[in-house]
Amino acid sequence: MRREGSPWRGLSVVFFRELFDHLTSARMLVLQLLVIVFGGMVVYFAAEQIRNTTAEDPFLFLRLFAPPGQTLLSFVTVLSILIPLIAIGLGFDSVNGEYNRRTMSRILAQPIYRDALLLGKFLAGLATITICLITLWLMVIGFGLLRLGIPPSTEELARCLMFLLVSIAYAGVWLALAMLFSIVFRSTATAALISLGVWLFLALLWPAFAQLVGEIIAPSDIRFAQLGLPTPDTVAWQQGLSRLSPGTLYGEAVLAMLSPEAQSLTNLLAQFQGRIMGAPLPFGQSVLSAWPQMVSLIAGTILLYVVGYVVFQRQEVRA
Repeated sequence: MRREGSPWRGLSVVFFRELFDHLTSARMLVLQLLVIVFGGMVVYFAAEQIRNTTAEDPFLFLRLFAPPGQTLLSFVTVLSILIPLIAIGLGFDSVNGEYNRRTMSRILAQPIYRDALLLGKFLAGLATITICLITLWLMVIGFGLLRLGIPPSTEELARCLMFLLVSIAYAGVWLALAMLFSIVFRSTATAALISLGVWLFLALLWPAFAQLVGEIIAPSDIRFAQLGLPTPDTVAWQQGLSRLSPGTLYGEAVLAMLSPEAQSLTNLLAQFQGRIMGAPLPFGQSVLSAWPQMVSLIAGTILLYVVGYVVFQRQEVRA
């Protein structure tokens, strides 16, 4: 038997219902407060550092997001931690919560297909995160205008906008992963713990594990070691394995957008040439440099969503 009508019938109903629930929930208010407090503190200290130490910098506004010589207390670092937490917080009970409340069969009894239900939940979660990130982005820009007293250039605004888009793509990966676990596991606690465990593993343990595995697959060549250079094959394997982590892809894309002096992310020889040149890359070249990372984040989101979609379509719904 074939379905009648569009499979996306009821998508707008599900979307706006989920969006309203997210924006008015106490959980979302707590997450927003954490982002504003931690993000505001970091940007304030970054602005003070810029005013006290920076002389003439053509990318002064970008230093609010990624201060030079500051890694632990940067706005980018805070976002790389808080974005997965927000996405997991919104997605870990998106599907299994309906089963636990015994509302899934009631929803699907309406003229709403599973396609529209799952996509509506995902789009609503992504829209909620997007609203939060845009609000925070505008707050940083406004704070920079008031604190620094100079407007950002057109290139700086373009780079900041690309940074915002990359952050949204990064959030989509973790939201799709949390929804996948919400579909696979009926227990919300199990889905939340596994999502957080995967995030902690990829963020903390996987970079070191990738370095070890890359060294085993392609051992370092003593000829390069005598010259003080890393072996290209070893570096290629280590970079390729580390990029299986969304955090690594996000960090490299953000580096290209907010640090114009970053000449290359993939070619070791180009990095050494960039140290000699020392000229910042144009905006278009920075986008091309970060394009593989951005496409990988979007592809990862699509892949995780498709896997969750297939599993959800095969599940049995009982009253």
